[in-house]
Amino acid sequence: MILKQLTNQRTPYTEQIKQWEKELNETGILSNEGQLIRSISQEADPKSLSKLLTLGARSRLGRDKGDTLAAVWFAKALELDPENQRAKEFSIQSDWKKMKDFLSPLSFPPIRETDNRTAKKKTAEQYIDICQSFLKAAEEHLNDLQTKVEITSTMVNKQLFLKYQKLSGLLFAAIEETGSLLKAAKEYDQSITGVFHTSTFFEDLKLHMANVEEVKRSWEQQFLEEQPSKIKEEKALDELNSMIGMDLVKKRVNDFYRFLKYQKQRKELGFQVKDELSLNMILTGNPGTGKTTLARLLAKIYYELGVLPREEVIETDRSQLVGGFVGQTEENVRSIVEKSIGGVLFIDEAYSLKREGQTGNDYGQSAIDTLVSLMTGSEYGGRFAVILAGYPEEMRSFIDANPGLRSRFPQSNFIHLPNYSNEELIQIAEKVALDNDYLLTEESKSEIELRLEQERVDETFGNARTARNIVLDAIFKKGSEKHSVENDLLDYMLLNKEDFRLEKEHSTDSPQEKLDQLIGLTALKEEMRSLISFVKMQQFRRKQGLPTVPIQLHAVFTGNPGTGKTTVAKIYAEYLKECGILKRGHLIIASRADFVAGYVGQTAGKTKKKIKEALGGVLFIDEAYSLLSHSNSDFGKEVIDTLVDEMTKQNENLVVVLAGYPNEMDQLLESNPGLRSRFKKYFLFPDYSSEEILEIMATYAESFEYHLTEDAKKRLIETIETEDSRGNGRFATNVVDEMIQAQASRLMNLEQDQELIEKSMFLEAEDVNVALRKIILK
Repeated sequence: MILKQLTNQRTPYTEQIKQWEKELNETGILSNEGQLIRSISQEADPKSLSKLLTLGARSRLGRDKGDTLAAVWFAKALELDPENQRAKEFSIQSDWKKMKDFLSPLSFPPIRETDNRTAKKKTAEQYIDICQSFLKAAEEHLNDLQTKVEITSTMVNKQLFLKYQKLSGLLFAAIEETGSLLKAAKEYDQSITGVFHTSTFFEDLKLHMANVEEVKRSWEQQFLEEQPSKIKEEKALDELNSMIGMDLVKKRVNDFYRFLKYQKQRKELGFQVKDELSLNMILTGNPGTGKTTLARLLAKIYYELGVLPREEVIETDRSQLVGGFVGQTEENVRSIVEKSIGGVLFIDEAYSLKREGQTGNDYGQSAIDTLVSLMTGSEYGGRFAVILAGYPEEMRSFIDANPGLRSRFPQSNFIHLPNYSNEELIQIAEKVALDNDYLLTEESKSEIELRLEQERVDETFGNARTARNIVLDAIFKKGSEKHSVENDLLDYMLLNKEDFRLEKEHSTDSPQEKLDQLIGLTALKEEMRSLISFVKMQQFRRKQGLPTVPIQLHAVFTGNPGTGKTTVAKIYAEYLKECGILKRGHLIIASRADFVAGYVGQTAGKTKKKIKEALGGVLFIDEAYSLLSHSNSDFGKEVIDTLVDEMTKQNENLVVVLAGYPNEMDQLLESNPGLRSRFKKYFLFPDYSSEEILEIMATYAESFEYHLTEDAKKRLIETIETEDSRGNGRFATNVVDEMIQAQASRLMNLEQDQELIEKSMFLEAEDVNVALRKIILK
């Protein structure tokens, strides 16, 4: 597949290969492996591709001696070009380890002089079979070894030549000794069946078997020397410092580590340390920022420094701590703490133990009180460390609301883990791919960044977790699709741009088509198209690196009920997603009841919760003027203040549309200068004309395959012109719904009518009369 993409092209890589060769010889790695990978994915000439794969494999080994993919690349390089000297050398080096078990077949059952004749004969026959099988395979192994001795004799690595020479000599000795053992075994077998049996043959057999065992031990010794010494376990601090990103966190933990070490040394010198540094920590950060990983590393650090006897972390959460009846919570907390003695107790989403507004029947506060008591009591106090984790804002509120906890966690032990940058997340994605023996092309990295931007909407963004899932999804997509070329190495090792692309939702109509299909609203449509054209142009200029004019997207929709404000708001959201402004492009419809709470302090939280739902989309507040109240006890002002703050904070991640009557909306905007300054776009929704109302009715009916007769249309237009207060879209659809019901009642009395099918498709004037009576009565 990829190898055949440029079959008719030959890219001249000679100069570039020379530069890469030079860089590898000087530094051991290539600084820009992405360029090499792109070259690999485009090269079709076998010899050139072989060289490129060899360069890539050498660079990978330079970064990690244990890299498994490098061996695959070298093997493919040698397959493409058997004369590739570098690939051949690596193959010879890796083949060395494969020879470890060459002499393993020379394993013989024990033989005793005291065995009966039948047992002796059976054992002798086994010796003969083992020797013959080994000698049959050994000749081929010896020829292969001697070939490798010749090849390595010309290589720079003389050590490898000596190793192969030694192995060749040992294998030759093993063949000779096995041949002698085979001869002795045959003679011994014959002596058993003969009339005269003598121990001379037995002793000769044992002597040759001992010689074979000696050669075998020497052979195994060659590989024992090659076994790497036991790798020293990586220190927790080294493990932390090797992680991607987290620079400020690394500095804080390194400082903390050095201080603990310093205090330990002072103790050892005999100094008194009266006030010990608290080991309790609070880790704040959004999902996927590494809170759990850091908690485990801190536990390891405590253990390595000897401040705690165990490095075990007991991980728990609200579900395991808070019980359902009196006394159960205290038992749960005590049980978890007992398991944590000597180590670390880690409570994730700790703020959920006691949230504002929870009822008296909730035992979260009991869990907190019990934990504080056990942390400070004589029984368990000082014998374990507590690490709490959760979202930043929620954790601050949680700690401030619990003085007992706050005093146990000094400010210096608060560590915030920030969101990863896109660059860091791409590095994480690259590592996840490498762990699964995949490589990312530069184009795929760009697609990952696009995916990350689409996901990065609010604090629920999964950071490293999201990057990992994106790569795993791409691997699944690649593996689940049909592959046109069997055993194409590149197809099995590269993740391309296409592997990361999401399937696009197939919408029947674009936002532009939906807007055009709306009846009436001529001036509004033109204004909306003008705004979207402006947005698209600014997006284009931004991508080209040109200065852009600030885009004001918050809007005020004014007009009477039923004039299409909600429908246009949904189209507006879809438009902004299509332009790349909004990441989700959904519409959240809200009203006063969704924001205003009944108690002091709850309204801001309720408002923020609704805003979070709308992030990445449009928040449509219908009858927004109802937030404005002249009563001092009303919390509408708190909604407006919170809304203004969040609009500033979220920037282009949130678009707010306020809707309502013109005069009332003007009063609302005047109530808060910050609100007025953030709404620069105004869209007026005029009442529909009689002809437009009739057209809405006809279109709505036709969507269900109903048609208005001419008489029905005349009757409707007469009513619309006299019922001015009902001249809106909602009135139109309500009337049609009632007409359909009226028609059903009328026609169901004509079940035997042969023309029922045709009649069921038309709405008559009498259906209009019935419907209008119902509507007017309502």
